[in-house]
Amino acid sequence: MYIPIQKQNMQTKKSLFIELFGDSPTIRVLDFLLTERELDFSISDMARNAGIGRATLYRIWDELIKNEIILPTRMIGKSRLYKLNIKNPKIKKLLEIDDMLILEELRNKAENQKHKIKVTV
Repeated sequence: MYIPIQKQNMQTKKSLFIELFGDSPTIRVLDFLLTERELDFSISDMARNAGIGRATLYRIWDELIKNEIILPTRMIGKSRLYKLNIKNPKIKKLLEIDDMLILEELRNKAENQKHKIKVTV
């Protein structure tokens, strides 16, 4: 489950994606959607999980739709759900970058663990 930046811990821990691209509402939404790439969300859920206000999300909404970053998926009651458009070539590149950042971080942590084990043996 994705935890918004503000709620990860007492100090604000930013994701690798946000550290690389900067902390803006659009980047926060992209970061959340890249992390939860297979799921769809209402506008309220998207804003809350990205750690931004709904009004802020509405301010960038037209660009997200126009650039085909998100697509409508289905209706639940009166709420329309949206998800990341993983067929968009630009999003495919962002997915590659996000995955690469995660793998690089995991390699670094594994390497650090190796060094700790060698020192203590």
